[in-house]
Amino acid sequence: MDRRQVLKGAGSAGAVSVAIAAGLLKPTDVFAVDVKVFSTSDTGAVMAAVGGSGAEANAGVVVGAPDIAENGAVVPVDVTSNVAGTTSIAIVAEKNTLPLIAEFNFSNGAVAYVATRIKMGTTSNVVAVAKAGGKAYRGHKEVKVTIGGCGG
Repeated sequence: MDRRQVLKGAGSAGAVSVAIAAGLLKPTDVFAVDVKVFSTSDTGAVMAAVGGSGAEANAGVVVGAPDIAENGAVVPVDVTSNVAGTTSIAIVAEKNTLPLIAEFNFSNGAVAYVATRIKMGTTSNVVAVAKAGGKAYRGHKEVKVTIGGCGG
């Protein structure tokens, strides 16, 4: 990295900071989903908001998670969409108090894979909704949440 790149990056960061401070750019402007959806407890409304209400089941949307989660506060989840042209993936934990976990957007040519840790209060399906080519596809996996991981 040379001095020119450092100065260019610092200038860009300064310009964005000024825009945020002036109220011209709000962090909520970059959300793909209405922010209110993250605070709703209605799973049906969440699925409708992320395009998952009429989503067809597709083996190309793969949800990876443990069968039994020993600690519901930190459940590792990964989602891969093998559907060509995937533009977004939303993760929903159906029985959570606030079911919408996250939505990730992808640029053209990006690998549609995400990995994160989620909090689950009870045994539930973890549903992934992938959008591609104007359609929605879904995959899911049931995760059993137990104290000590002994509920097999």
